[in-house]
Amino acid sequence: MKLRLRPPEDPEMNLINLVDIFLLLLVFFMISTTFLDEARIKIRLPQAGAEPNVNQPRDVIEVTVTAEGSYRVNGQALINSSSATLSTAIIKVAGETRDTAVTIRADARSTHQAVVTAMDVIGRLGFRSINIATVTNQTGGGASANDKGGGR
Repeated sequence: MKLRLRPPEDPEMNLINLVDIFLLLLVFFMISTTFLDEARIKIRLPQAGAEPNVNQPRDVIEVTVTAEGSYRVNGQALINSSSATLSTAIIKVAGETRDTAVTIRADARSTHQAVVTAMDVIGRLGFRSINIATVTNQTGGGASANDKGGGR
């Protein structure tokens, strides 16, 4: 009895299982992913100019953020830099009116958190028009401010 050797078979690569796994993973990630539409604030950024706009009426309420993070309302320094104190000072100046535009003037060295806290307090009080002032240096060393609306 003579046995013949069979020629070796080429291995077959079956990719169907791999494709199935990838499709299942794709479906799983598509279902489990959530898309958040966060609330967005529309801001019109101010543009600095050489001359201040004298035709624009002067705002009644001006909040100044100093480099140390303290606040001033219409030039009056507050006793501390808490949001409750800032809120009380703005209510004292504004009274019952909430249609007045509020200008925030921040020092370049002030922290971003202090400016955002001021914007948050003003927004929670019901003011809808928040202006952010920019300061440009003149050649004589002085500064001029341009108030442009940063709508909320």
